[in-house]
Amino acid sequence: MTKDSSKNAAGKAKKPSKPYEHFPLFAHATGRWAKKIRGKLHYFGPWGDWEAALELYEKQAPDLHAGRVPRDTREGVALVDLLEHFMASKDNRVASGEITKRTFDDYHRTGKRLLAEFGKERFLDDLHPQDFEKLRASLSKTMGPVALGNEVTRVRVIFKYAYDSHLVEAPIRMGSEFKRPSAKTLRLERSKRGLRMFEAKELRRLFYGAALPLRAMILLGANCGFGNSDCAALPLSALDLKAGWVNFPRPKTGIERRCPLWEETVEALRDWLKVRPTPTDEQHAELVFITRHGSRFSNEHNADCAISKETTKLLKSLGLHRRGLGFYALRHGFETIAGGSRDQVATDYLMGHSKIDMATVYRERIEDERLVAVVNHVHAWLFPRPTVG
Repeated sequence: MTKDSSKNAAGKAKKPSKPYEHFPLFAHATGRWAKKIRGKLHYFGPWGDWEAALELYEKQAPDLHAGRVPRDTREGVALVDLLEHFMASKDNRVASGEITKRTFDDYHRTGKRLLAEFGKERFLDDLHPQDFEKLRASLSKTMGPVALGNEVTRVRVIFKYAYDSHLVEAPIRMGSEFKRPSAKTLRLERSKRGLRMFEAKELRRLFYGAALPLRAMILLGANCGFGNSDCAALPLSALDLKAGWVNFPRPKTGIERRCPLWEETVEALRDWLKVRPTPTDEQHAELVFITRHGSRFSNEHNADCAISKETTKLLKSLGLHRRGLGFYALRHGFETIAGGSRDQVATDYLMGHSKIDMATVYRERIEDERLVAVVNHVHAWLFPRPTVG
């Protein structure tokens, strides 16, 4: 009778070899595949089914190596579940017009960063202040103080939603270090970056150097304090070129705006409308600005925005490109110069600023003469009359 090679001399089952060189488990004397993790032995299945043991290990490994109870042995809400609920709620608010698509996209990018940092299967009650401290340190390597502050706020909104929506029984503790940069840090960063506006001489170079439709957009920025999303979303119905006015609520806040147009702005808009491409999508037929491909311009003032890209190309061609200076700087410049008109109420109205005070609650309108005075003040700064004598 031949000896069974699967048993040792004592008649016990012989420990099997690893099925391949870098197999993460070892054959324990109890007849199971095992691994020592954080000083404790964990078992994943019998010798006879190494594939099932490996599958169980890979499923539980992230939790075990982090010192957590494996997900499949307890209940809880995973990060991916929170984000699905949160983004669905934001999608509903986009549909109802309560938030913009840009805000939705910002939250979507934040969610992707959270998944990359914590893992989609991470339970919410496994998150601790140290995790958020590490997240903030990671974000600060690629973000400036302003962007970091905005990201911290979005993360806090997402996890506050988890508690407010009863996905978790207690608020997520993020610790004292997960906070926005201090006001001092923001002031120092702003000082380091310099003024985020064009001087009159630079702005005139942009105006004369830009082709359509960018020239018309630049004039709207200088004339009315329009930003990228304002130009991208501006409907034809908002323009009254015969009277020289634009009536258009600010997309970001819904605050009403009514702005008198300079002759230069009216002329540029008329020139553009003569050559405006036919939109490829019927839903964009009412937009003033259409790309040469027949699509709408992006409504985000970031590196991916078509308006920002065209502005950057123009700035580089004119030797005016510098950090922090792009299309949105036109809005900063309008606010700065318009303030010299000494009518801040009219300036705020033109900018579409939202102020929560009693004067704003009771104010029903602002006279057109005050709005004209503000934009004329900015025009005189940009296109000064030559001195005589």
